[in-house]
Amino acid sequence: MTSTHIDVSAIDFDTLGAWMDGQGLPGGPITDVAPVLGGTQNMMVRLERGGRPYILRRPPLHARQRSNDVLRREARLLAALRDTPVPAPVLVAAQTAEEPVFYLMEPVDGFNPSVGLPEPHASDPAIRHRMGFEAAAALAELGRVDPGALPGFGRPEGFLERQVPRWLKELDSYGALDGYPGPDIPGLHETAEWLTRRLPRSFTPGIMHGDYHFANLMFACDGPRVAAIVDWEMCTIGDPLLDLGWLLATWPVSNGHVPGLPSPQELVAYYAALSERDLSAIGWYAVMACFKLGIVLEGTHARAFAGKAPKDIGDLLHATTLELFERAREFMDGVLD
Repeated sequence: MTSTHIDVSAIDFDTLGAWMDGQGLPGGPITDVAPVLGGTQNMMVRLERGGRPYILRRPPLHARQRSNDVLRREARLLAALRDTPVPAPVLVAAQTAEEPVFYLMEPVDGFNPSVGLPEPHASDPAIRHRMGFEAAAALAELGRVDPGALPGFGRPEGFLERQVPRWLKELDSYGALDGYPGPDIPGLHETAEWLTRRLPRSFTPGIMHGDYHFANLMFACDGPRVAAIVDWEMCTIGDPLLDLGWLLATWPVSNGHVPGLPSPQELVAYYAALSERDLSAIGWYAVMACFKLGIVLEGTHARAFAGKAPKDIGDLLHATTLELFERAREFMDGVLD
């Protein structure tokens, strides 16, 4: 997660206040405005009005082409999750009819472990161990939500079949960048062939987060519970087991910021006990996640050759890509069995 400078002068607070009045929210001056940094290319700003705190989420001043569409999807997704047990930010109100699209949500009372552990987590190994299981439990809860709550939200038909061709095509597209010599990724084609050969025959569609890992989780300040899954920019209707694969692909090998987490095998067993989904091919999903994430990160490496990203960042992410394909090899060899 990277922090970016947020220019709150882009926000017309008079217009925002009038819109909030129309939503029946508490009135008065908007106060205590402060940017929320980290992890997203959209703006997040904390504010208070009428004694109530909010987080405002909206596109940046110079919006990307799809910024408003992404926020529409996020707001629709959060509305669908509002009355479920899934730990997610609570949507208060959304303006999706005009651009810029924006929405208000309740602040999450929690912390992100990628920036450090508070007490009691820092000194209690039992809490840290349990945090891993709670990450799996929150994901299982998301996988139980009826995707019928979001008609037309994704294209679950053929979702798994599309994955390998889709990401190989993405990798090929990097060849258009000046100076990029092409992917030097040992095991690339072997991994693609393995995934194609072992494609699961069927799956039960469900809501996917799309980027499920520790940096996109906030934990309760008083214990191991997941307070909220955040950053829903990649959400869709697909195969929720790919989210579990993503968690396994990104699982801290040396436990990173959270020492004493459960093993990947324990994680799978815990999820299996909470879900009716068939986990017999979970190795495939973990390999697929390594494959996809590795190709995504290689894009920055390619852009660095063309001078469109810092060389040190490109080199670092290329090294991460190589590690992901090494981890894919371990999953292909049955490390989860």
